[in-house]
Parts: sequence; structure tokens; C-alpha cells
Amino acid sequence: MQTKITRSFSKRSLRRVGQLLSIVALIGMGASPSFANKKPFKPDSGSVTVRSIEVSSRAIRHFHRDGTARPIVGKLRWRGGLILSSTDTAFGGYSGLTLSPDGKSLIAVSDAGTWLSADLSYKKGRPFGLHKARIGPLLALKNRRLTRRRDRDAESIRLLKGNLKYGTALVSFEVNQRIGFFDIRGGRLGGPSRYLRPGRGLFRNKGLEAVALLSGKKSRRDVIAFAERSLDSNGHHRGWIWNNLKAPGRPVALRNLDGFDITDAAGLENGDLLVLERRFRWSEGVKMRVRHIKAKTLQPGAILNGKTLVRADMRYEIDNMEGLAVHKDPAGKTVITLISDNNFNTFLQRTVLLQFELLSK
Repeated sequence: MQTKITRSFSKRSLRRVGQLLSIVALIGMGASPSFANKKPFKPDSGSVTVRSIEVSSRAIRHFHRDGTARPIVGKLRWRGGLILSSTDTAFGGYSGLTLSPDGKSLIAVSDAGTWLSADLSYKKGRPFGLHKARIGPLLALKNRRLTRRRDRDAESIRLLKGNLKYGTALVSFEVNQRIGFFDIRGGRLGGPSRYLRPGRGLFRNKGLEAVALLSGKKSRRDVIAFAERSLDSNGHHRGWIWNNLKAPGRPVALRNLDGFDITDAAGLENGDLLVLERRFRWSEGVKMRVRHIKAKTLQPGAILNGKTLVRADMRYEIDNMEGLAVHKDPAGKTVITLISDNNFNTFLQRTVLLQFELLSK
């Protein structure tokens, strides 16, 4: 009996230590105290040049940290994951993610003002590694440098037209709050041609966090964006819908449930919307949630709610999950990809890429 009690206590103690380390590691997230938002680990990306980098990948076999193989998680099916790392000092801080329609290439944006492009390989349907990775700086109008830190805080990216080799992407910025139309040339993210801007009154470090495209009738594609945690007078998350990209966005709201912050959003082919959320408290660590919102409710002036697809805490292989992307696999199944912002704290945090299949029922 003595031995069993000791072993049990030891396991509980180790889990508790792990939780405490994770909590300390999450200093710098938007949900932590304001002093932490300075992110002391964040590099100065003002002098970053476009270059190839090596990215190492280590497989995450099971979503549950206890190592058990339980593929169904909420209304999703676990596909696999990777822990990504690089010796390049500009690697990390990824807050936004977009994938090609086949899921074989990606572009991620960092809140330090850089982009990462790479090919994503698979083995038996599981993500296997990043290849041909390149990194470069996000630019200002007329391809000028973003010299001020407040202008570099990119949080979300969506492919508006074309592809990830040649096309146009929308990139949202949180501090100097705007959505830029960025050219993609040869797989590189060039400078923006113009910006969309939401209404005034957003908190500086709780501003534009998510941008998504909504599929509509006659191939029309509306844009929807949300603030991280800028609540309206009713306590709901503030958002905007653009039916016409040359006109001001019209307000929409997402119901604030359990104190989660919005970190990203992505549209589905049928016009529905997925929203990625994160919650952090010193007493409980970090949590994540993905909500599914039906297309018919996505109207200006609406108060959105949606159903929870998955909710996870530190018992699972999550970190500071901030980026969300959607693609179709060869069988036509919808795959959801998440990426974490490691706050450039490689000692205590990880850049994690997770994939799930959206179950049909």
C-alpha cells in the first residue's frame, strides 16, 4: 500500500509540475498579465531577409498526453501532429496559417512580422514534415520595410485568390489594426496593395486576430474578421463582415462563452465557419476550443453562437494554439490544421502543428 500511494503521488506531482511549467511558459500570451505582452523573447525582424531554412519535425502520435490511442476527440478525428523547430532565430511566433487546397503547401505569418512558406509532406495520411521552407519579412505599402514593431503584429492569413505560388492573401494585424491585400509571387509574400480597416475602439493588444473568407452564392466570397477580445456593450466578441470589399465592414458578434479569446477563423466550402479560441488562467493553464457556425447565421448584425467541435486542455498535446486552416484530403474529407505561437520561448514552449478530420455527423 505504501508503494502504491507513493507512486500515485509521484505521478500526480509530475503532472502538476508539468502544468506549472506550461503556465510559466505561456507568459506573453494575450490572456496573461499586461506586462507579459512585451514578449521579451520576440526577435527584431526589421533586418530579416528572404532565405531558405531547415525545419526539423518530430511526430506527435497521440493527441492525449497519456499516450493512449483515442482517435475521436469531440466531433473530430485525430490525424496526427508535429513539433516543429529550427535554428533560425526568426522561426516561431506563428499566429496565422493557410494551406493549399490539397494541404501540401502552407504559408504561416508570425506576430514578429515574418512569413514562413513550406511544403507539407504526409506519411500514411499523417503530417510528416516541412520541406523547402523559406522565411522572409512582411512588408508595407510599396514594398517598404515595416520599421515599427507595432506594425508587424500579424495574426491571421487567408488566400483570397490564386494559389500559394501566385495569388493574393489577406493578412490581419492586431496592434496597428488593419487587413492587408498581400501579393504572393513565386511562393513569397510581397507587399500589400491596400488595406481594410475595422471600426474604432479596439483595444491595442486585443484587436484584429482572425480573418476568414465565406463562400456564398454565385461564387461571391465575403470577408469576416473578429477581434481577439474586444467586447461590445452586450459582452460579445466584436466582428465585421464585408460583402463589398470597397465598402466599410458591417458589425457582427460572436457570443462570449466561458471567457475564451478568439485566435483564428476559417471558412468551409459550404459557407460555414470554424472559429479557434483560447483561454488562459494562471490557475488552470491553457485551453483551446473550435466552434462550428452555420452559414445561414452569418449575417451582418447577427449574434453568432455555433456548436463546439473540440475542447482541450493541458491533458492534450496543445500549446498556445493560434492558427487555423482547412483543406480537403484526396478522399474529399475536410482536414483542420492548427498551429501554435511559441512566443519565441523555445525553452518552455513549442511550435505545434496538429491535424484533425471533421466528422460528417
